[in-house]
Amino acid sequence: MPLTSALFAVAHAAAASLVTTHVLFHKRNVRAAIGWIGIAWLSPLLGPFLYYAFGINRVTRRAVRLSLPDLPRQETRAFGRSEGSDPGSEERRLLGDRYPDQIATIAAVAARVTGQRLMSGNSIEMLGAGDMAYPAMLEAIRGARTSIAVASYIFRADRVGNVFIEALAEARRRGVEVRVLVDGIGSGYLWSPALRRLKAADIPSARFMHYVLPWRMPFLNMRSHKKVMVVDGTLGFTGGLNLGEENTRLLHRPRQVDDVHFRVRGPVVCQIMLTFAEDWSFTTGEVLDQSYWWPAIEPAGDIPARGISSGPDEDLGKLEAVMGVAVCEARQRLRIVSPYFLPDSDLSSAIYLAALRGIQVELFIPEKSDHRPLDWAIRAHLEGLLQRGVACYLTPAPFDHSKLVTVDGQWCLLGSANWDVRSLRLNFEFNLECYGPDTTAVVDELIDRKLARARRLSLKDLASRSLAVRVRDSAARLMLPYL
Repeated sequence: MPLTSALFAVAHAAAASLVTTHVLFHKRNVRAAIGWIGIAWLSPLLGPFLYYAFGINRVTRRAVRLSLPDLPRQETRAFGRSEGSDPGSEERRLLGDRYPDQIATIAAVAARVTGQRLMSGNSIEMLGAGDMAYPAMLEAIRGARTSIAVASYIFRADRVGNVFIEALAEARRRGVEVRVLVDGIGSGYLWSPALRRLKAADIPSARFMHYVLPWRMPFLNMRSHKKVMVVDGTLGFTGGLNLGEENTRLLHRPRQVDDVHFRVRGPVVCQIMLTFAEDWSFTTGEVLDQSYWWPAIEPAGDIPARGISSGPDEDLGKLEAVMGVAVCEARQRLRIVSPYFLPDSDLSSAIYLAALRGIQVELFIPEKSDHRPLDWAIRAHLEGLLQRGVACYLTPAPFDHSKLVTVDGQWCLLGSANWDVRSLRLNFEFNLECYGPDTTAVVDELIDRKLARARRLSLKDLASRSLAVRVRDSAARLMLPYL
């Protein structure tokens, strides 16, 4: 054997062995582990490189934990600093007899999984897409007195983004403390016009998970998908809405995006602020522990709610667990709205079983998303659900980017996370779970409006695809973790 070939073989064996060892110690999912080991051994040198670039989780902590000893008890409780009794039992006592057992079970599991308290006394108002949400957000920015925190996966320097930048700059000139965090991929990796304009306006801003050095490459596959804003520590905004003109009528079909955002008041706002503060500290090293970020928050309504942060670090699996228990505990109706629906086998099985138990399961996905390969993979994913009685509806243009879940008219989940492996395992996300019929009824009414315009997908529709299309769709599904 020529020396060059022998050296190549040795290098390949060494690299593949290193990958195998790392996978065996760090990959909990058996299918993923087998897949990576196979790629490493069957693709000389390329396989180990792909694993190095995409397969290694280099995020060891979410952020520096905040030390805020002077917070009022209300805010300290929101951070999950409980002592003594089981948090799940405390949740059941808080909800009392007002909620069915299955809803109290969701609350108890969420408390144990997330370590965050369910906060009572909130009001949550649905704002709809950008034409309604952006003016409300800008009004809050222009009325800010002490602090503004903004995080967005996409922040464009267009006719929408520039208005936000100018409003933030004007707040900064008034003496308001402003921090803006954008994602290192979603808002531009090589070039981020919005970040450049923010910095030019002297607004403290940064890109999350943005590294240039090749040995620090989590940016290739890990993204902050959160969309949150907190003004004066007491008024919050969250949902699925990015900052860009595609979310308004400034752009017409087919590029227009339909979405939903929420205005939040009450003690749960400090959990929205907490997810921003941890990410900001993780990215910049600055700890936001000044009192103007954490004022006392008075009750603003009667909705119990909890913020759920998730990501490929210490928060891994938390949102997925809450989604799973919500599906399992549904007794009458489960409704899921997601632009990208590619859950893993565990969540898929839970949905199968809910339908087989006789639960009315309704799934809403776009007729066409903004990523064609995702549409192909989703079609391949749906057949098993339809066979078990899940009702799947295709929503027409404009592209529906909203992410909503309701259970039995008593519980709803809203925020940034899709029902796919990327959102649940790779992205950093933030969602609110809300208890009670009031907010849930508002969300169900929105879903009813989607239902009125949607087309129900049938097994016959899937079977009518040509062989070539079915092969393409099934092949696209193999890329499920990276779509």
